[in-house]
Amino acid sequence: MALSLLSLPKYVLPFNAAPTAYMKPHGLESCSPNTVLSSGSSQLFGTKITITPARYKPTAIQSKRMIVYAAKVAKGSVPPPFNLKDQEGRIVSLSKFKGKPVVLYFYPGDETPGCTKEACAFRDSYEKFKKAGADVIGISADGPESHKAFAKKYRLPFTLLSDEGNKVRKEWGVPGDFFGSLPGRETYVLDKNGVVQLVYNNQFQPEKHVEETLKMLESL
Repeated sequence: MALSLLSLPKYVLPFNAAPTAYMKPHGLESCSPNTVLSSGSSQLFGTKITITPARYKPTAIQSKRMIVYAAKVAKGSVPPPFNLKDQEGRIVSLSKFKGKPVVLYFYPGDETPGCTKEACAFRDSYEKFKKAGADVIGISADGPESHKAFAKKYRLPFTLLSDEGNKVRKEWGVPGDFFGSLPGRETYVLDKNGVVQLVYNNQFQPEKHVEETLKMLESL
């Protein structure tokens, strides 16, 4: 069998893992992401794999023939930057919020019952977020016009960003629900240095996102 060379990016494994790779055919029982199968370069199933150190916590991605691990934003990490349009069509960068805490929540979509409940919960507690010196940002795949109508209908005082194609959601590794058929509902709290201090996921209790983020902001 010919030997091919595959170099995985440095965010494939977590900091505390040995420089090893885990790749195996689909259908076999999976190991923990931290399982050490070999050190240095490895020859597994006809593929030579070279690994460099990691940045982010891994999440599993399944292909037709094997399982590999990609980056997932975790507590203590600095997430990938983004440039997205807000409800007014203006480009907003994550770096704009450096110097103050920011609450950034990913939600499935405008006008859905759970997302409306979550948005209104953030709206009703908005003064508390302002008092803590934090900005609130909601992100979904809906376009700017949808966000604008949603914000106007429910009088939302914070920024909604359009992640069309779910590019940022994928880069941050936001997990889906129901085997990936529903976009996940996940909230991040970043401190004034842009470091993640909280990752909170709860699809079925959207108001809890507000409660948990406020607790974290009080401790910053």
